[in-house]
Amino acid sequence: MKIKSIAGALLLMLGIVLLLNQGETFGPGKIFAYFWPSLFVMPLGLFFHWLYFGMTGRRGSGLLIPGGTLLAAGIVSQIAMLFDNWIYMWPGYILAPAVGLLEFYWFGNRNKWLLIPINIMTVLSLLFFAVFSFGSLFNSVLSTQPYFAILLIVGGAAILLLRRKAE
Repeated sequence: MKIKSIAGALLLMLGIVLLLNQGETFGPGKIFAYFWPSLFVMPLGLFFHWLYFGMTGRRGSGLLIPGGTLLAAGIVSQIAMLFDNWIYMWPGYILAPAVGLLEFYWFGNRNKWLLIPINIMTVLSLLFFAVFSFGSLFNSVLSTQPYFAILLIVGGAAILLLRRKAE
């Protein structure tokens, strides 16, 4: 059963690489270039989770901090590598330690003071995601679509002309 799961995941990743491959050469270097987070970072995070859930009998909850952090950072890195969008994914690295601390809080002794840094990092990360995503969307609309600029000009002129008629 485990061999089928591993083979399925490998075939899935290979299919994604071939789909995203746009006429470039393909070889082992390309696999390492695209999937280094899945090959090195995420398995280490999963190893820490396995240690906690499988080996320590749920007594070493401190293992979840690096486990959650590495797993979240690996997912962020993998998405950034596959879609070449590092410029938008960097707030995920602020979120990664919040994930590790949240797991520590959830499976540990539930120290309420941990919620302060968890919430600060989560809100900061989501704020940066929103600002940079909105900024990118706004810039793409403004730079590629002259209709938006024309709409703003017509709207501003209408406001000024309607105001003068009322006076």
